Amino acid sequence: MTSSTATITLSLPITDRARAMAFYRDAFAFHLVGTLEEDGIPEPLQFRLDSQTLLALIPADGLGWVLGDRPLAPPGVSECLLGMTLATEAEVNNLVERVRHAGSDVITAPRTEFWGYTALCLDPDGHAWQLTASPTT
Repeated sequence: MTSSTATITLSLPITDRARAMAFYRDAFAFHLVGTLEEDGIPEPLQFRLDSQTLLALIPADGLGWVLGDRPLAPPGVSECLLGMTLATEAEVNNLVERVRHAGSDVITAPRTEFWGYTALCLDPDGHAWQLTASPTT
């Protein structure tokens, strides 16, 4: 069990810091954390998701180094599915449109499944996100 003061950091490998920052800022409206460097990007590149969770976007070669030079999944291979539950179908549709507008791919258009209204999209580095609104009762 984690303490109530623990911070969880989800780290994803990226190829382009500026592109990744713009995507998560513009599409997901995540809150950027840290002091901006000369290039306008904080180091490390992190977004606050909630009071205990950070999303860190790390250049792939740096993440490989941190992992002891273990190979990362090749582009186009998803090793995990990131999920976001939204309150309504309209919020799912709006986020899907922001993802498209930010220049990334929607791999499954919004549709109703037995678990809820859902869509699958990719960030610019191919990390898969499932956006879901729970079914109304």
